Amino acid sequence: MKPSRLSIALESGALVLPPEGRIAVFRPRMDVDLSALPTDRVEVIQGFRPDHDAFAAQGYATAVAPSGGYAAAIVELPRSKAEARALVARAALVVADGGPIVVDGQKTDGIDSLIKELRARVDLGGALAKAHGKLAVFGNTGAAPFADWADAAPRRLPEGFVTSPAGFSADGIDAGSAALVAALPAKLPARVADFGAGWGYLASEVLRRDGLDEVHLVEAEHDALEAARQNITDPRAQFHWADVTRFRAPKPFGAIVMNPPFHTSRAADPGLGRAFIAAAARALTRSGTLWMVANRHLPYERTLNELFRSVEELPGTPAFKLYHAAAPKPAPRARR
Repeated sequence: MKPSRLSIALESGALVLPPEGRIAVFRPRMDVDLSALPTDRVEVIQGFRPDHDAFAAQGYATAVAPSGGYAAAIVELPRSKAEARALVARAALVVADGGPIVVDGQKTDGIDSLIKELRARVDLGGALAKAHGKLAVFGNTGAAPFADWADAAPRRLPEGFVTSPAGFSADGIDAGSAALVAALPAKLPARVADFGAGWGYLASEVLRRDGLDEVHLVEAEHDALEAARQNITDPRAQFHWADVTRFRAPKPFGAIVMNPPFHTSRAADPGLGRAFIAAAARALTRSGTLWMVANRHLPYERTLNELFRSVEELPGTPAFKLYHAAAPKPAPRARR
């Protein structure tokens, strides 16, 4: 394995960690190499369930939010600039005076612009450039330089929904989800799930349909699910912080609705949507139905036809395809 930016910074002396005390690592993706850090001192702050679980499996302490004080912090840049700024501000609140705060990220995630903004606020050393990204370090002088970056009040849309900056479609109702809502029937089965529920728009519309006893919101992003809890107070709603591709429902669902994600980074990854479809097929009753929206360029037809006995493409929009799939096929038996 090639040395990471973090290991090079430690070996070169560009980053010197305090000899004791906890080290907070904010929002690392599962492919980030933390092996240069003392595992017993690290706490991974990660609300995205697949990444959270990956670091927990490696033996790291994990949490969805910081608690108490830390000797140092490392901020791994997320894709959202607003969230990146908020993470830096949060680190400045919890790291001891003078303790190092590291910002690390890929150029495609905006590390260059963040470093430029940081230089106007703190004494930032030289940036270490490697593997299409950069790492920079500054000593914490408190929260004051980042007062305007701190976590703002949750955004409330004109429709009344609260959204999460870490989740999908934080700025408004997604057009694809709205198209799927328009295609849903007036009556749905008693048990329905929303896979990749985000802040709850689809589930809130499902709850308007007749016949509902339970709606299960399954969402991997913790903050988005917390927003959904604020948006949906109907007692028929149940909330699951879970990776859809690993989720196992206690009982099969009569229907599943979903607008599956197709990015694991900035590059499109249709494999993620295919994994959502497979998870839906596993979680449905033998006569269950899947209602799904996808960007028009994504190739999901083969997977749908492999996993369902009936697949119908509904009238969509120029940007989105809509599918109604029914009766998942039995999983093939493993050979002995």
